[in-house]
Parts: sequence; structure tokens; C-alpha cells
Amino acid sequence: MKLQHALAAAAAALLLAACGDDSADVPAPPPDANEVPASATASSMAYTQYTGSLAKSETASPLDVSKVAPPTSETEAPLSF
Repeated sequence: MKLQHALAAAAAALLLAACGDDSADVPAPPPDANEVPASATASSMAYTQYTGSLAKSETASPLDVSKVAPPTSETEAPLSF
């Protein structure tokens, strides 16, 4: 009888532990300082604004653009900053 109560209590504890969802509480890791964020490649306007906001520096490490394809548009007018 005591074994059944212990098993029932263990099963109830496991069910309660499985109900928790703390994955929404974990923040996304920050992007590396030398990588282009994914939000900058959402549109050609976002990409132009991102590149225009970069600080000019002779000593900062360069951006890693090996994985970036700048967005293009056939319908938007050319942008300049």
C-alpha cells in the first residue's frame, strides 16, 4: 500500500514538473559585435539604415559579411545615406 502511495506521489510530482514552461523566460543571445543582425536583412530600407548607423572607426574589428546577402528590391527607389 505504501509503495502505491509513493508511486502515485512520484507520478504527480512528474506531471507537475512537466507543466512548467520556462523557455519563454530565456532571452535570445546577443549578436556578436562584428556580425550583421538578422533584422538588418529584413528589407533594403532596414539594411541601408543599419549600414548608415555604423560608426566609422580605424581600429574596430571589421564586420563579418561572409554569411550576409544584402536584400534587393525591384520596386523600391534607390536609397542613399
